[in-house]
Amino acid sequence: MMLTDIIQFAIVLVIMTGLSVVVGKGLVRLFASTSHSFFERISYRMLGVDPDERMPWNRYGLVLLLSNAAMMLLGYFLLRIQQILPGDSLQRASQAPDLAFNTAASFITNTNWQSYSGESSLSNFSQMAVITFLMTVSAATGIAAAGGFIRGLSRRSSADIGNYWVDFTRVIYRLLLPLCFVMALVYVWQGMPQTLSAETVVTTLEGAHQQLVMGPVASLESIKHIGTNGGGFFAMNAAHPYENPTPLTNTLHILSMLLIPSALTYVFGAMVMRRRQGWAFFMAFLVMFVAFLALVYGSERSGNPLMAAFGVDMAPSMEQAGGNLEGKELRFGIAQTSLFVTTTTAATTGSVDSMHASLTPLGGLVPLAQMMLNNVFGGDGVGLINLVTYAVLTVFLVGMMIGRTPEFLGKKVEARDMKYVMIAVLAHPMSILGFTALACLVPSTIASLANLGPHGFSEVLYAYTSGTANNGSAFAGLNANTPFFNTTIGFAMLVGRYFTLLPMLAVAGSMASKKALPEGPGTLSTSTMLFTGLLVFVVLIVGGLTFLPALALGPIVEHLMMLSGTTL
Repeated sequence: MMLTDIIQFAIVLVIMTGLSVVVGKGLVRLFASTSHSFFERISYRMLGVDPDERMPWNRYGLVLLLSNAAMMLLGYFLLRIQQILPGDSLQRASQAPDLAFNTAASFITNTNWQSYSGESSLSNFSQMAVITFLMTVSAATGIAAAGGFIRGLSRRSSADIGNYWVDFTRVIYRLLLPLCFVMALVYVWQGMPQTLSAETVVTTLEGAHQQLVMGPVASLESIKHIGTNGGGFFAMNAAHPYENPTPLTNTLHILSMLLIPSALTYVFGAMVMRRRQGWAFFMAFLVMFVAFLALVYGSERSGNPLMAAFGVDMAPSMEQAGGNLEGKELRFGIAQTSLFVTTTTAATTGSVDSMHASLTPLGGLVPLAQMMLNNVFGGDGVGLINLVTYAVLTVFLVGMMIGRTPEFLGKKVEARDMKYVMIAVLAHPMSILGFTALACLVPSTIASLANLGPHGFSEVLYAYTSGTANNGSAFAGLNANTPFFNTTIGFAMLVGRYFTLLPMLAVAGSMASKKALPEGPGTLSTSTMLFTGLLVFVVLIVGGLTFLPALALGPIVEHLMMLSGTTL
């Protein structure tokens, strides 16, 4: 059984690697193209933008920020007036101000955290005009930002990093819409609903009548995973048979989540004309991914030793028979569930096919740790930018140790660049730990917890980690639909998105204006296995020093309590 699972993992990763090259080549052509399609030209005229404008990093970032703010306000407005909009036979109410703010912030930042139950809270119009729309534009924003970022690093003595509107529009028309259209057809073939009807009534085998909520599920699921969005049409997310009907769709979900983040490493290597550099970054992603997959799979396969006291058979190897299957879909099993858990938090998607609160303590540590590091593939666009952030930090640290001015891609890394890098590096933990500490001090937090002790702390820590990392998954034991949590998690999402993205666009703009230096005997090559190892080491060390105390209060102490037989 274990060998079969490992073969399954290997097949998925091999397919992902092959697809990363295919999609990567397409993205290189997309970012390098000088022509505009008919629909793109129409869009430029409607937006009133000049596609030939060359934008420096500050204008590129400002346009990104203001356009996202406008789309967030539109989403907020529609959620607030949902009940007066026509076409909802179930007459679902509008969202409260704090919940609408949280939802709009969540989906524009590619987080897709949901403090509401999808099928009972949103009409089909809201699911399409707000949720699916924001899923599309948030993914396009991240990919466009990555294109501008890579373009800036590849430039020599240039003042611009491209045109945000051109990158944004092309990503939607040439990448996301075609991919999502094809994937939605496959999902419909596999049994996902795709209809404008809000409900259907069926007769059960007992003769009773049961109402089933329906809607445009397949289209939402396609952009949800390809766009590394997360969220769900239904409260049970990808564990719901309408969102994830077969093991094939489960595998397609996994590949969809990894598709663009992995492809962007190829794009990076091709655009900076250092293909080995792209593969070095890909290997850094893959090494961390496989390590975390091994940890969650081993923990879930071994199960909970406390179950032996209740008469659950233990295998000779002391593994629980069947593994820890509580909170999981039996049609997927331990292997596909573990791969899904690792993928959804590595790619900061947030889609779940199991309940993360039901994972073993070490199994639950994996999604937490991956979101805290925020450097294991990551979301569309921002994952690569985050890894480059640590690559610049790595060359800086190595340069300081050997007494040499650090260089990255043949350009000097100066004090101004490092200030931008450190803003991006520090904003992430400050948001997670700051908001978690604040929540722990608020007396009303206790009423929102389903569990006390270390697991209860993990629920709060997970919520702000998920929000800041723009992931959107949850431990599910926390009632976050309160004014306090809706507001603070909403701000955590905004901090995690823009306070890490915009400083790195500044780095790209700074690098674009510099002249390339010839490599010398003392130049640290950033495309070798040695540098890949150093990069992974720095990511883990910085993450460990920053978050280990918080993890020790949650999943680590819970694991030790489990081993000692202590329960709350």
